[in-house]
Amino acid sequence: MTSTRWALVTGATAGIGESFTRLLAAKGFNVALVARDEARLHERAGALREKYGVQTFVLPADLATEAGCKAVEDYISTYPIEVLINNAGFGIKYPFTTSALNAEQELLDVLVRTPMRLMHVILPGMKERNSGVIINVSSVASFIAGGTYSAAKSYLTVLTEAVNTELKSTNIKVSALCPGFTRTEFHQRGKMKMSGLPDFMWLNSDRLVEQSWKDAQANKPVSIPGWQYKLLVAIVSIAPRKFVRNIGMNIRKKQRN
Repeated sequence: MTSTRWALVTGATAGIGESFTRLLAAKGFNVALVARDEARLHERAGALREKYGVQTFVLPADLATEAGCKAVEDYISTYPIEVLINNAGFGIKYPFTTSALNAEQELLDVLVRTPMRLMHVILPGMKERNSGVIINVSSVASFIAGGTYSAAKSYLTVLTEAVNTELKSTNIKVSALCPGFTRTEFHQRGKMKMSGLPDFMWLNSDRLVEQSWKDAQANKPVSIPGWQYKLLVAIVSIAPRKFVRNIGMNIRKKQRN
């Protein structure tokens, strides 16, 4: 019997987003895939159909643009989406005082504007059905002060916590996934130097996505995979803010060198 349940994943062609597409397809969800690269979208969609026997929908969109964001809004306004994974994102390796303003605006649009708007558009239908799952892929960077990426992810984590609390009397689950360094294309695309990071600090995308899904099902507002990052967040939560700022900026400097 063909499933009628649909999930939508942004940034679906690689890394954490691609892991989510496979996890959701394995659980019987049809998957709408959103990313900029149409060829890779069709490749991923075909692989999901072949392996899991689910339906797929390909939606090419640049979420840094108003048109791209609106295209996804229109899609989720038209069709009942049971699961929304706000995953699309990128980082800027340059410090704020030397970065390009248009790059900073694009980061804000992809990491803040788009997930906020997609949540706002999808929630009325979820509330009407009294069901649904939203996972916002944030970062442990949201707990430190590491430039505009940290600031954007902090917005996403806090918004997720707030909406989770607002909907606590419903069957809608809203969770922020806050991973640390994960073996994906993220740092390579951002031209960030990561060779000095010890192996134990790297996370596996498939495993952290499985943990995120379990935590979302338990309606945990924040999911932090990995003992090393749970420890880091625990330290940061009680450390003097000056210490937290220094941690964030030191990490950023190492990525640029």
